[in-house]
Amino acid sequence: MRVSRGMPLIALALVALAVPGPAPAWATPAGDGHCAGQERVHVPGAAFQQSACLGDLTTSALAGTPYTDMADQAGLTAQGTRHPSGVPGTQFDGYFPDSSHFNATHGWRHDAQFVIRLPDRWNGGLVVTGAPGTRKQYATDAAISDQALAQGYAYAATDKGNSGPDFYRDGIRPGDAVAEWNSRTTQLTRAAGRAVAQRYGHAPRRTYMTGISNGGYLTRWQLENHPELYDGGLDWEGALWTREGPNLLTSLPTTVARTLGRAGDEDMYAVGFARGSEFLWPYHERAYWGVTQKIYRAEFDPSYDPGCPGVSAGSTTEQILAPCASDAAYDYASRPASVHRAVARVALTGRIGRPLITLHGDLDALLPKAADSDVYARMIDASGRGRLHRSYTVVGGTHVDGLYDTYPERLRPILPCYRSAFDVLTAWVERGSRPPADHAVGRPASGDVVDSCTVGTGTTGQ
Repeated sequence: MRVSRGMPLIALALVALAVPGPAPAWATPAGDGHCAGQERVHVPGAAFQQSACLGDLTTSALAGTPYTDMADQAGLTAQGTRHPSGVPGTQFDGYFPDSSHFNATHGWRHDAQFVIRLPDRWNGGLVVTGAPGTRKQYATDAAISDQALAQGYAYAATDKGNSGPDFYRDGIRPGDAVAEWNSRTTQLTRAAGRAVAQRYGHAPRRTYMTGISNGGYLTRWQLENHPELYDGGLDWEGALWTREGPNLLTSLPTTVARTLGRAGDEDMYAVGFARGSEFLWPYHERAYWGVTQKIYRAEFDPSYDPGCPGVSAGSTTEQILAPCASDAAYDYASRPASVHRAVARVALTGRIGRPLITLHGDLDALLPKAADSDVYARMIDASGRGRLHRSYTVVGGTHVDGLYDTYPERLRPILPCYRSAFDVLTAWVERGSRPPADHAVGRPASGDVVDSCTVGTGTTGQ
């Protein structure tokens, strides 16, 4: 199922790929250090794995092959973005034991799928991520994997243990599906670190957690709950879950009410949506708001309206994207304590244990910055961890970079700022270079907006 190039992170495109077979013509045989030690690598805990020695692990070479899924990346990067290439190495695909079957990639119909890429020329580090929205393990190949590999990092990504618009059907108790996202990320981080040690002879010297949207949430959660596994994190507009709010269930009902003509602009501003983002609302109304509210409400509060989404979020694209009328009146604050306890199982506290950089666009029309990253920054400060955090606002940034192609005069992609911020993070962790204070990264009036950004020179400092 396809919608548009600005496809929401909930990834309604469920594309099955063929199982990788023998090495294709564009792969290169192992030898002279290329893919050395491939046979020694056994991903700990994996129920199944397979490896391929590839001449280039980046999307420029893998597009159209079974070793990535370009459809699942749709909308995450702007057209014309330059991506690095020419990184030979070994790719490992597989899955951990799991009882759910949402992920049809490779025809496996098995969840907890992962990809691990080990470049021939390794810099001693590891970058770990989880899929944004309800996409799968290849979703951030162009946005994150390509650059990490080009810099010499090993790379690992997980589908989080469930995917697609019916992800909430996984598990037994409310909140189980999202809780699994966190445990699968922890599982992959540990397994990938050991796989790296098998390939290169020693464990990673540095491990970084990062991600987009739900992947940003995973980054926050991992640095709060398993700081021993990481050296730092980069959070790209992560979702915020707190027991009493704010969270998605406190802002999205207003968007549904607006869709149904029951709320106005002032109501939207009141729950955090930015003035100036109004031109993005019609698209989000069609592609994001309704489906996002109903599937997360079904995950944490299934008794609210069992008939919607009921057995499924919908059987057609229109049904999946359509809001439930009952969600216009959803009031998280008044819902039973059991609902708040379900959210509390995955809630953030702000008690990060490693350096974290947050990037958020000021025109985000799904996770408004005022109700998300601004709140999380205050939570970190309140927990006494402010010295470990920096927050940079990307002026003109919105939730997915693909929308830049529709509004090039009004938006700017976040990806180049993300790449710059990653360099700031590694300099902070590895060389003790003090990162810039929190500031807004201004939209350039001219020049290469798609591929250039320097996090460190802003329009306002604090």
